[in-house]
Amino acid sequence: MKAVVQRVTKAGVEVDGERVGAIDAGLLVLLGVADGDTEDEARWMADKIVSLRIFEDEDGKMNLSLAEVGGSLLAVSQFTLLGNCRKGRRPSFVKAARPELAEELYERFVRVVDEHGIPTAKGRFQTHMAVSLVNDGPVTILVESP
Repeated sequence: MKAVVQRVTKAGVEVDGERVGAIDAGLLVLLGVADGDTEDEARWMADKIVSLRIFEDEDGKMNLSLAEVGGSLLAVSQFTLLGNCRKGRRPSFVKAARPELAEELYERFVRVVDEHGIPTAKGRFQTHMAVSLVNDGPVTILVESP
């Protein structure tokens, strides 16, 4: 699994002009599921992202987690994170999981975040989405499961 984690003051996702998910302050997570990923990777990724200390404390240091600041999380499935551009000019997506597996693990990721008590919103799987955000900092972190 791969994730792009962005600290935001607000973020939203629309499908065909309909807002399907939105948050105020918290994290926007673009999540890519790789072929061979399991529920263990989904849990590891959710636990890791929820506990990342990337919010500022009273001294201005990135020292607080999402839960500690009372933030929310918007999860958006994005298979293109698995694109390989090493050869040629067109990315290869052969390492991306099949849609059935990807959706199952994406939903598992969201459930684990929910288990942490984090308010969550999500995009709509396997649709064309318009994602908007205000990146706070900017802070953008790349996270890959082991």
